[in-house]
Amino acid sequence: MPRAIIAGTGSYAPERVLTNQYFNDLLGEDVGSWLEENLTIRERRWCAENESTADLSVQAALRALKSANLAADALDMIIVATDTPEYISPSTASVVQHRLKAKNCATFDLNSACAGFVTALDVAAKYIASDPRYRCILVIGAYAMSKYLDLQDKKTVTLFADGAGAVVLSARKEERQGFLTGDLCTEGQYHDWMGIYAGGTHRPVDETVLKEKGHLLRFVRKFPRELNPQVWERMIRGMAERLEVSPQEVDHYFFTQININSIYETMERLEVPRERAHTIMDRYAYTGSACIPMALDDAARKGKLQRGDLLFLIGSGGGLAFASAAVRY
Repeated sequence: MPRAIIAGTGSYAPERVLTNQYFNDLLGEDVGSWLEENLTIRERRWCAENESTADLSVQAALRALKSANLAADALDMIIVATDTPEYISPSTASVVQHRLKAKNCATFDLNSACAGFVTALDVAAKYIASDPRYRCILVIGAYAMSKYLDLQDKKTVTLFADGAGAVVLSARKEERQGFLTGDLCTEGQYHDWMGIYAGGTHRPVDETVLKEKGHLLRFVRKFPRELNPQVWERMIRGMAERLEVSPQEVDHYFFTQININSIYETMERLEVPRERAHTIMDRYAYTGSACIPMALDDAARKGKLQRGDLLFLIGSGGGLAFASAAVRY
């Protein structure tokens, strides 16, 4: 049975850089010191007015294809994981396919919020393992949340940012390389705690919604601080047990990067050095479904990843959706 091997990685962030000072001036108070001291965030990237999720996706895809030494017309499928799509309908993946000229290629979007990329990786790996028609799949995590931010809400406007990351998965008959195992789970009781709650069929956008800013991202209630570390640890230990390794034997961890302290706490629970969790939120803040593939590509470009390394990817997002994947690089 073939396995899904990471043949190439790529990432892209918009050119527009916003430092913490921008938000100090915008909000009329010093928020930058807290962001840097508590979350390590110094700056982030936002889309230009004429830039959107498909633009970010295409740029990350081109870099991943180049890394894999592959032409776009060799792709059998494109999956875009995003909760900031180009349109409600049709899919962002169809736009990306057209712009890449990836002819005869299946496409679909996947939305499990910020757990989307790891979920899409899981889905793509299982397509490759189960159907010989899919030999090469492009998986993209893309995020343009700046389009949905209330500029006066300091809880969200300072944290969320834009970017895209991508991997090319290729089918190879390797016993100990590629996608090894994964987990998906959801804590649906939290579905109405954070999200964008207008624009769909439940509450279409109208004048009232616009006046109340209902079409923008909202933190409705504060999540329990221990929730991410608890679930992440459980998923990690579950994968490690199935693979008959210890968490200390995992070479690199890539987490959803909404709170650096959740990452640190999880690594402490596992008794693994913090340095094995590669982070990029100091430069890019929180890029949702894009943060894990962006961090993966950043580590690859910096020479931190070696073939044969064991990677654990752990994502979480609104819903609350959780996803984990173990990959032998």
